[in-house]
Amino acid sequence: MDYSTAIAFLTKSDPVLGKLIQQVGPCQLGEPQPEADLLFSLSKTILHQQLSTKVANVIHGRFLQLYAERLPTAMDILNTPDETLRGVGISRSKIIYLKDLAQKILDGLPTMAELAEMEDEAIIQTLTQVKGIGRWSAQMLLIFRLGRLDVLPVDDLGVRAGIRKLYQLDSLPNKKMVELMGQKWKPYGAIASWYLWRSLDMQGIEI
Repeated sequence: MDYSTAIAFLTKSDPVLGKLIQQVGPCQLGEPQPEADLLFSLSKTILHQQLSTKVANVIHGRFLQLYAERLPTAMDILNTPDETLRGVGISRSKIIYLKDLAQKILDGLPTMAELAEMEDEAIIQTLTQVKGIGRWSAQMLLIFRLGRLDVLPVDDLGVRAGIRKLYQLDSLPNKKMVELMGQKWKPYGAIASWYLWRSLDMQGIEI
């Protein structure tokens, strides 16, 4: 995907961010994936919450192995005993979240393709009806699956830490400050966020 217009805009509107963009290089956010499976995407999001990427990947892999090398359906998840899910390292609260997600899929939660036709805020309001899916989780789906560029996850610790480092602040900015700073990045908050995340990667900082 060509992000040259976004990069040119951000570099002009925010010279400090522009220097970071120059250091990091071309944006590699990737292509939108509206054909992705919503159940797979949100279940992975749930399993990764509050865990390191390494640990979460192990648990997610074990979860998928329960279903004979195919993606589990909503009915598969609902029919899996809680004890079996606990056995692969999934917490009790996340089991509740997974099964609520599966039930809502069966009850008619929009598909990824259907979400792709909706406005950002409507998608967030729809997805946050699922237990365990908050605004941040919905925003990650907007950015990484649906390719929405005017999304700034103001509660994201990586974004806040990246801002603190890049602008040499004494402490992490609060939500209001991130929103204020993000005004100069509109309508490319997602691209700005990607560069802030990469700034931490460059320093070997894990959030």
